[in-house]
Amino acid sequence: MLTVEKIGGTSMTAFADVLQNIIFHNRQGAELYNRIFVVSAYANVTNWLLENKKTGAPGVYHHITQYREFRQALQDVATKLKALNKTYEPLGLDLAVADAAIQQRINQAQTYLESLTNVLASGYVNSANILQAAREILASIGEAHSAFNSVNILQNRGVNATLVDLSGFDDAEALTIDERIKQAFAGIDFTRTICIATGYTKGTEGIMREFDRGYSEVTFSKIAVAVRPQEAVIHKEYHLCSADPQLVGLDQCRPVGFTNYDVADQLADVGMEAIHPKASKPLEINAIDLRIKNTFEPEHPGTLITRDYVSTKKHVEVITGTDRVVLIDVYDPLMVGTVGFDLHLMQAFYDLDISYIFKATSANSITLLIWEKDLKAELVAALEARYEKVTVENAAMVCLIGSNIDEPGLLARAAGALADEGINILSAGFTLRKVNIQLIVSREQYEDSIIALNKALG
Repeated sequence: MLTVEKIGGTSMTAFADVLQNIIFHNRQGAELYNRIFVVSAYANVTNWLLENKKTGAPGVYHHITQYREFRQALQDVATKLKALNKTYEPLGLDLAVADAAIQQRINQAQTYLESLTNVLASGYVNSANILQAAREILASIGEAHSAFNSVNILQNRGVNATLVDLSGFDDAEALTIDERIKQAFAGIDFTRTICIATGYTKGTEGIMREFDRGYSEVTFSKIAVAVRPQEAVIHKEYHLCSADPQLVGLDQCRPVGFTNYDVADQLADVGMEAIHPKASKPLEINAIDLRIKNTFEPEHPGTLITRDYVSTKKHVEVITGTDRVVLIDVYDPLMVGTVGFDLHLMQAFYDLDISYIFKATSANSITLLIWEKDLKAELVAALEARYEKVTVENAAMVCLIGSNIDEPGLLARAAGALADEGINILSAGFTLRKVNIQLIVSREQYEDSIIALNKALG
């Protein structure tokens, strides 16, 4: 059975476990093959090259955007990557070969970036396009590094492994992402080799431009659509659980087991990604099943996500949420009875490229929830200039998500569980399909809310 499998950055860093628990686990000889592994960069590498995904701390890319000298920062990353190489030498990595390969890639990237920054300094071109190209070049380095090392280790262990480098560093072909993937895999006999593919793919549309830091899962998804495996698999450092084990305790939650792509989208909407939503759509449309597995529990089947699954039992599958959001409440007495009143409100969000993740209305007010990182002074100013009163406050959202949660009394039980802990619901909402009940609470009570709901409903 052909599988396409994605290995995340944290798992890649623990490559000894990847070898033992994923690649070699209960397999030998021909059983090792018929698998394509799409690899992320080792943990933190893309943060060094671009910026820290969580904190925003600047990487090499920041030097370029600020018109600062970037060469030393890039070479510092090369030093860190060689230090990582050293840790994989006991696994079979040929250190001299690996160090030479990454230094060559870094030097090649530096040459490209020098040309870009020279053109940028001329002032004759659109800086946005140049900076986007620089971002693409930097992003590709991490996956090229981890993929090369993986193939080298496997080959030195006697496994037939094939490097599928989709970064396009050595060609100038104007291929789309899909075209590059199709070309790269043409003619490979999957029954006789393990393919290790870079999570970054070069394409005319620019994978970073389209998907930013979710690009490796998009590559994974597009490869799956191209080769049509029996199953797509994502290996993470944790299970897709019914609640965050760090909040509720490992013994108070469980792997989800089975769910559907609609639920996966609901999770992604609050930052708990089973898979990037733009990566899940092609899998869903092509009816390719997706399995989420824990790298460190290889015997566990994980969670299977399919297009049509609906639980036979009415229950909440996942209790999750986020405390990195803010509420924006817009009040205006002229709102009542006015057709399309929120059209101009939405225009302000559209003009500033801000998306909301929750919306509730009453006769004279509209309340929206957005990511805190998206809050801009320009948005508040635009709203205050048009409406009578605009209120902004920190908040949190907790969600009850599942493929079949249309159960009488569920909302009452949830509200009761929060009330018992002295937690007030600021706002609430759900659609007719009832796959996600959203409860807005104060930011300070987020963790207590998750714990209380998990205790009552988990």
